[in-house]
Amino acid sequence: MPSITVRPLRHNLGFGARISGVTHEALEDQAIRQQIRDAFEARGLIVFEDIEPTSRMHVAVSNVFGPLKEHPVAAVKRVDQDTLPGVIDMIHDPADAGIVEVDGKQLSSWLPWHFDHCYNNELNRAGVLRAITVAPEGGLTLFADGIELYDRLSPELRKRIEGRNVLYSLDLAYSRMRFGRPKSFQEIAVPPGQDEAVKQSKTLPRAVHPAVWTRATGEKVLHVSPWMSLGIEGQESPEGDALLEAVCQEVAEKANPYAHSWTTSEMLIWDNWRMLHAVSGLDPKYPRRMQRTTIKGDYGLGYFENNRPLSS
Repeated sequence: MPSITVRPLRHNLGFGARISGVTHEALEDQAIRQQIRDAFEARGLIVFEDIEPTSRMHVAVSNVFGPLKEHPVAAVKRVDQDTLPGVIDMIHDPADAGIVEVDGKQLSSWLPWHFDHCYNNELNRAGVLRAITVAPEGGLTLFADGIELYDRLSPELRKRIEGRNVLYSLDLAYSRMRFGRPKSFQEIAVPPGQDEAVKQSKTLPRAVHPAVWTRATGEKVLHVSPWMSLGIEGQESPEGDALLEAVCQEVAEKANPYAHSWTTSEMLIWDNWRMLHAVSGLDPKYPRRMQRTTIKGDYGLGYFENNRPLSS
């Protein structure tokens, strides 16, 4: 009989799990599939260790959690959709790279704190990520737990942001990032495909998501994406902007993140309704290649501006 081992991600974290023993045979066992889903619901983040490093296994693991969702950004490169529908390719080529400067250091593949598809009314359930080409240093993927962030937020800010909704756009341009920018940040070279995403953003309405929401299990989640945020719904003013900036800066200062250093024998899934994630960046001279799938789902709390649900 196949079996898996589930253990905490790190002893000082209140989220995350490591799972080993996942094989194609194990994934045919309905009890094991449910064990994996239970760990995901409870811990929000799973690292699958010593797992078969193939696209076939990537899709098999993804299907444990639900049907796959096509990525909504047209500029994102797809893997062969006939054999691997739903798999996207994220390639950093040193010859054609976006570059930023943070604290005096030039980096590629850098991403600020965010949650996926904040610019949509529907919020996908999860992402499943694996590494194809790993840089010898840097390129860490960081995760922060929204439950923990809510508890760590200063009581004064928590009181002021709870009950507020945040506006988002697909505009990925770092030069127009309004909230949570590192204090010593400069964009050196625009990432490939960014202009296409910015053009697409102009065709979409602004999306709205709550800054804090409550899980069915009762925990409150601080769920604010500094990247792509535009302001607070109904309070697009200096006062509202100052509130959102203060929250975004506390996210950066008070997060107790897990920083994942990649190998090609791992996969990772995170709860997009609960976690924020970021990428540390790497020396622009190093190549990096990642593939991911997106799991369908919606928590039912987002909407496009001027299309607020009647129940809200």
